[in-house]
Formats: sequence, structure tokens, C-alpha cells
Amino acid sequence: MRIKDCNNIMDFRHIARRRLPASVFHYLDGGADDEWSLARNTDAFNDYELLPSQLSDVSNIDLKSTLFGQAVDWPVMIAPTGASKLFHRDGESAVIRAAEKFGMIYSLSTLGTTTIEDAADAGQCPKMFQVYVFKDRGLTKEFVDRCKAKNFTALCLTVDTPVAGNRERDIVYGVSAKPRLTLKNIIGYARHPGWVYRALVRKDLDLVNVTSSDAGGQMTSGAAEYINSQFDRSLTWKDVEWLAGQWDGPLVIKGVQTVADCRNAANSGATAVMLSNHGGRQLESAPAPVDCIASVADALGDRLEIICDGGIRRGTHVAKALALGANACSIGRGYLYPLAAGGQAGVERGLLLLRTELERTMALVGCDRINKLGERYIQHRR
Repeated sequence: MRIKDCNNIMDFRHIARRRLPASVFHYLDGGADDEWSLARNTDAFNDYELLPSQLSDVSNIDLKSTLFGQAVDWPVMIAPTGASKLFHRDGESAVIRAAEKFGMIYSLSTLGTTTIEDAADAGQCPKMFQVYVFKDRGLTKEFVDRCKAKNFTALCLTVDTPVAGNRERDIVYGVSAKPRLTLKNIIGYARHPGWVYRALVRKDLDLVNVTSSDAGGQMTSGAAEYINSQFDRSLTWKDVEWLAGQWDGPLVIKGVQTVADCRNAANSGATAVMLSNHGGRQLESAPAPVDCIASVADALGDRLEIICDGGIRRGTHVAKALALGANACSIGRGYLYPLAAGGQAGVERGLLLLRTELERTMALVGCDRINKLGERYIQHRR
């Protein structure tokens, strides 16, 4: 199968599996424990039905919206995911260029393989930086200051990682954000010499935002080990208040799922929430994000922008999330599979398919403007 033969996001998964070392593919593809939450993130969309309004004028479909005060061409954004160069040599830069072409917001992870500065210069699309409040608050503040200097639009705090989830595929295949060669996976890597060259010789997989920081020059261990030592289990909403004061701009809390936590986010200075279970990679049996939207929108839709993060594979999924009350959706594997399959061209093909599906769904449901989607167009399957 070639990129041009892909007809939906999951088609790219088949190419990605072929092009990546097995351990790297499973790092991308896997989740926690029995991967129930991972599967449920997408399967839960099947519990909702779209209600078409027939004989409506849909001769012109308008997908334009706003997010974080920025005009966007459609309400889908690129979620922050670590180490994009694991999956393609062009990594984050390829995705940024594709996002710019499609009028989207791009999110850079703290654990990315491109610096804040290089990401800012890679394209003109609005950008969000995902951060953690580390034990070393100075490192967190340094990231905030670097984002301010490069005019990032928003800051995103991930709050669902006091410890790493039990990702058994990573254990079986011997991979993490910083892969290592073992007797068990060396044959798989040997089939992909170009990937090994980039990883071991060019060191494309370095966590460069960390190594380029002030703390980077003082580390006595690798960046991945240093970051793991910096996760702080004592964080509270007071720390969100501190971060909001440091940033003074659109602040997104990623990893919340309950009305209570979203209310705490709003009260602590956040302007948006990403309803997310970390792609099914953290707490097993956490609810699917789509199932959290309606209650949060009813309680706090006037105070927070709501982003559905998890399980988006189809344009119909986007339409359902918006009809339930989300302001936007974000995609992780939805762009990583295409990235692994074909770099920037793969991402552009994947985004085109997803946007075309959304536009088609809007026409079939009888709604000509994305901002008109609401509860009249959706019901829970009986």
C-alpha cells in the first residue's frame, strides 16, 4: 500500500507498521495494561448517533472556527506527542509545515525532538507548548520564558502523569521515549538501518528542549532519566495558579475528565481543558474523552474551551464531539501514523482525508456551519 492509496487514517497504520522497527511501532500503537481504554477511546464514538436535518441548504460548508483566540480553518488541532523523530526523520518540522497548510494549531511536547526555537521557525501556524511542572520549578519557568520569547500562542500543562502508566508492550519490545538496543529487539532494528543511523549516529532522538536548557548542562544522567526524576507527585491546583501567573496567556489543562477537575482548572486560571486519558497510555479503565464532553460543557462551557483529545480517527468523530459541546478535537495517533508512513506528505494526506470526511458529514447531517453543530444533531444510541 502507498500513501496515495490510503483512504482513512487507519490505512496509514499498516504502512507505519511496515516502515518502523517493531519496538518503535508498538511504542506508538500501544496503551496501558490490557489496552481497554485505548480501544474504548475510539469505540465510544459508536455509542452516539448523528441526527440529520434534511432539506437544509448545505451548498456551502464553513468549517472555520476559533481556538485560543486564533482563527483556525477547522476545529482540529495537533496534540502534543513526544519524540516525533522516532517515527520519521523530519519529525516535528514536517508536522508543523502540514499544520500550517491546513490552518491548524500545532502543539510541541516538552519531550519533543525539536527545540522550542526551531519549532517556532518551522512554520507560521499558531503553536502551543506542552509542559510539566517539574520539581525544578526553574526548568519549568525557563520553558515558559522561551515560549514567550518565540510568541507561542498557548501553554498546555499535562496533569495525568504522576507516574508512568503500565505500558506492557514497551516492556515486551524494549522501547521507551529513548530506545535502547537489546538482544530481543536488535534484529528488528537491523531491518531498518536508516532508523538506527539517525538514532545512534545523528542522535536525532535527543530530548533537545531539555538538553538545551540551563539544567541540560548540569545533568549527570541522560535527558530521559533526568526528566523521569523531575516528575513531582506532590502537585496541586496551587501549582496551576503559579503556572498561570508565570504564563499570563491561554492556559490549557490536559488530562482532566471530570466536572470537578475542570472547575478546579477554571478556578486556577486555565482557559481551556483537554479531556484526555493520555491516549489510553496512563490510567486503564479511565473513561473515553467523548463520554466526558456533555457534562463538562453543560457545567463549564461558558468558562472554558473544551478539546476532545483521544480516539479521533474519522470526520464523524469530530462532528460528534462538537455536537456534544466540544470546541475542538485534537489528534495524536491520527497524525503520527501518517507521519510514520510518509513524513509531511503522509500527514498532509491524512489531514486532507479527515477534513474531507468532516465536510462530508456536515453536508449529510444538514449543517452548513461548524459552529452550529449542537445537541439537536446527536443522540446517545438506545
